[in-house]
Amino acid sequence: MAIRFILSIDGGGIRGLIPAMIIEDFAKRLPGLPMHQAFDLIGGTSTGAIIAAGLTCPSPRSKKKAACTPADLVKLYADEGQDIFHSKLISRLINIGGWQEERYNATPLEQKLQARLGANTLVADGLTKVVITGYDIEQREAVFITNCDDEYAMFRFWEAARGSSAAPTYFEPALIENLGRPPNDELRKIPLIDGGVFANDPVLAAYVEARKLWQAASDSFVVLSLGTGQQNRKIPYQQAKDWGAFGWINPQNGTPLISVLMQGQSSTAAYQANKLLNPKGAKLNSQGATDMSFAKPDTLNYFRIDGKLDGASDDLDDASATNILQLKTVAQRFINQNGAVLEAVAKKILAEKP
Repeated sequence: MAIRFILSIDGGGIRGLIPAMIIEDFAKRLPGLPMHQAFDLIGGTSTGAIIAAGLTCPSPRSKKKAACTPADLVKLYADEGQDIFHSKLISRLINIGGWQEERYNATPLEQKLQARLGANTLVADGLTKVVITGYDIEQREAVFITNCDDEYAMFRFWEAARGSSAAPTYFEPALIENLGRPPNDELRKIPLIDGGVFANDPVLAAYVEARKLWQAASDSFVVLSLGTGQQNRKIPYQQAKDWGAFGWINPQNGTPLISVLMQGQSSTAAYQANKLLNPKGAKLNSQGATDMSFAKPDTLNYFRIDGKLDGASDDLDDASATNILQLKTVAQRFINQNGAVLEAVAKKILAEKP
């Protein structure tokens, strides 16, 4: 019986620092085994797509190594997040209320993605199987960029990550190329927005692609799913009832419509994956993480790490030095609280891939 291991990473903007730190800790439990060898498939949405791309894209300097180590990704969020989520004061004043344009220029993000992933490296060349989600605003359909399927593998890694992280109101849509289509094909260029609008937690998208790829009855799957922390601000009825259309997308309110869509989908996908992959009785705790007290580790196939963002901002774009420190604290708390989960998955991997 072949066991296939899947890593799934949620969207969440700057809160990607949390799963990056969890992966950095997890890597220490697999000495000498990089993530692209530990996992048969890595899926990500939005900030999770950036992490997935970093772990699976061949390095421009060495095609046998990943473009980013987990430590590299932690540094990207902790040290360079302010470069990505930076807007000039004059722009904020002109665009007060968020009516005129997206909050951030995408150029710094694009430059950082190209520097790490290379300008022309293709998803088809991934070091392991990868799934990156996005939404085509012209065709009005979900897009799964993946080397599990030749038709959707001829995308540049950096463009796939950029498109998947084009959160509405934060960054403009990304016009990316499907290089597998002829130059004059009207579907060669695809306008993508953030995959979080339909799959902020991409666990089911990753699982379906894995099932399509490995169809043998003897194949089984073990999934490690990483959240970016749950939004912690309530939306008071007395405020929301008078918001109207603009109030639900107003940055001054924290762009609540985007927040609700992403959080709602993530919690639903986690519930469904637990029911689909784990034995009866296995539960997620109040933090949205796998509760190890309800089942023995060797009976579980789906492991989820997530939790409340107590002490940190739930904004997608709060890259302030203060919030980075708070997010690091939250990430370390998640690691401490879920040590048994990380150990259980590491043990399963090392048993199959010593």
